[in-house]
Amino acid sequence: MTLIAAQMYTLREYCKSALDIAKSCAKVKKMGYDGIQASGMAKIDPKEMKKILDGEGLLMAATHVGFDELAKEPERIIAEHALWNCNYTAIGGYAFAEWTRAAIDKFIGDYNAVAAKFAGSELKIGYHNHHHEFAQIDGLRPIDLFINNFDPEIWLEIDTHWVVRGGADPAAYIEKVAGRIPCVHFKDMSLKYEGREPQFCEIGDGNLNWPRIIQACRYAGVKWYIVERDSGEVNAFDSLERSAYNMREKLGLF
Repeated sequence: MTLIAAQMYTLREYCKSALDIAKSCAKVKKMGYDGIQASGMAKIDPKEMKKILDGEGLLMAATHVGFDELAKEPERIIAEHALWNCNYTAIGGYAFAEWTRAAIDKFIGDYNAVAAKFAGSELKIGYHNHHHEFAQIDGLRPIDLFINNFDPEIWLEIDTHWVVRGGADPAAYIEKVAGRIPCVHFKDMSLKYEGREPQFCEIGDGNLNWPRIIQACRYAGVKWYIVERDSGEVNAFDSLERSAYNMREKLGLF
């Protein structure tokens, strides 16, 4: 079964209070999304969040939580996610002081130690990539070091746009982490304007090979297709609606 979620970071400018979040969730539901990923929103009482989700008939697909929170407050985070019936969280990246092999190895060890705090719970922690994880260090890509050396219980939230920005193939990386990718970030990239930086755009309106990516997702056992656009000229709500339309009409996902 294909489940589609809206990454609420896309709507961060419209989620600055509990009331904003409720209004945004109502709009997301009307677009045809099954759930949301909590990220970039105002702080909200977990029970209020559950009330909003239940009221709209939305699921909490996943969340983003900072490294320090995961390390220091695992019990609270586990309890909140249990309230939402949500089994997946991830850090949105990691602020390395410098990208060196020693720093990467230390982070891997530290994050494995954090993962141990969640062992035995229903909540799985993961890692979301950007493009810098694909810049080679000593002939190796950090993303490959993560895949090979993270605790196997740590899942990988592959972001399609950032993989391409990093010079790699998102479908290949999705397949590489088969069985460890319950949620994927669907994010397109436009290369329409020669001489300009790649742009974020709506799913199906850019240059990514979505049929191939979807094939890889099905092979890898992806449960949630999470739609995100970091920025762009199109209004954020219109962007999510356009992406949902294209995923349904062009790509046949739901």
